[in-house]
Amino acid sequence: MSKTMSDFVNACQVVDVHEHHMSEVAHSRDVNLLKLFQQSYAAWTSHVLPSEPKATGDMLSTATEPTTWEALAPFLERSGSNAFVRNLAGGVAELYGVAETGITRDNWEAVDALVRLRHREATWPSEVIGRAAIGRIVTDPFLDPLMDPRPVLGQSYDAVLRINAFALGWHPESRDHNGNCGHTLLRRLGMEVKTFDDYCDAIRELVAGCARRNHVALKNALAYDRDLSFDEPNEDLARQAWGQRSPSPAARKAFCDFVVDLFCQLAGEAGLPVQTHLGTAIISGSHPLRMTGLIERHPRTRFLLMHLAYPWSRDLLGMAFVYRNVWLDLCWSFLLSPSHFKLALHEAIEVLPDESRMMIGGDCLHVEETFAAIQGARRLIGEVLKEKVASGYFRPRDAERLAVRILGENARELFRLS
Repeated sequence: MSKTMSDFVNACQVVDVHEHHMSEVAHSRDVNLLKLFQQSYAAWTSHVLPSEPKATGDMLSTATEPTTWEALAPFLERSGSNAFVRNLAGGVAELYGVAETGITRDNWEAVDALVRLRHREATWPSEVIGRAAIGRIVTDPFLDPLMDPRPVLGQSYDAVLRINAFALGWHPESRDHNGNCGHTLLRRLGMEVKTFDDYCDAIRELVAGCARRNHVALKNALAYDRDLSFDEPNEDLARQAWGQRSPSPAARKAFCDFVVDLFCQLAGEAGLPVQTHLGTAIISGSHPLRMTGLIERHPRTRFLLMHLAYPWSRDLLGMAFVYRNVWLDLCWSFLLSPSHFKLALHEAIEVLPDESRMMIGGDCLHVEETFAAIQGARRLIGEVLKEKVASGYFRPRDAERLAVRILGENARELFRLS
């Protein structure tokens, strides 16, 4: 990458539109080198599968075991070619002073000791975020969808309201894949629901209260609970699921479809974007084209579609070209495959109808992985923009303007951040 373009991209402050920063993890004092790998995407190479509904819960419930080389080697050697592993290992090496050698059999003990030391310091998370030049973060605290992030994480944080538990809330004991119960969450807000109509009114009140909780968007992560084909609302069939521990598959789907449709309607009225997970998860049901009906029914609602819908990135770009209420969150895609990300970004620059459509996030639990993700995204975006200039597609000023938009300006506009 040319020094000029690299320097420009590195100087841009980032608005990070997707993390999973929660005090239970990001601010934990009980963290060592091994746990950084176990609670990262590197764990998907050997410990858990991305398709498992409880994968995230398993990652978070991992006990802190002593770090050993034998425990690290499956990540660093057996899966050492994997991009998730290389991203985290590189970020840890840079933050903990072994960038030249990386983490090795000879230095891992010193790195582990320093990780444990720094995580006992309350200022470490904010120091890492500062080194990454991230000015604002939108977090998805899936352990507590109602969390106001600012008292817990700081004034630079906003949050999304994850809707899964509410979309699956046909019974007071129904839970989503993270174990959250919509009825329990509503009771925390003083709302006791007895009927289907009560429930719909409670959802309206829930969305109306987003600003008070510093929630700047809704988050649809239902690709981890079901397929993403959301049919036209069928209220009569949805009502049949209400109060049933085990409603019929048709009634269960109708209830979820109805509630998701209501959330999207309310989001459009309130000016809240709807982040939506696409690709992987329950992969048989997470193709982006399954979302077209929902997107078409809600032209006033702004949908922020995530992860480049890997492995269906071209289908997603086609949707973003056709629908003017679609934006793209590039988060995670550059962690999974840097080479695919560059190819998709080249095409996205050419296909998207305007320069407001793309933004980035890390999609991580620990700040070390966030640091590595954002640094990696800067490098890859800079490389693509340099190539666009070298080919004559862009003048340097065009590339710089787009860099500013992708790294921060677009997110400020979409989320209406002050």
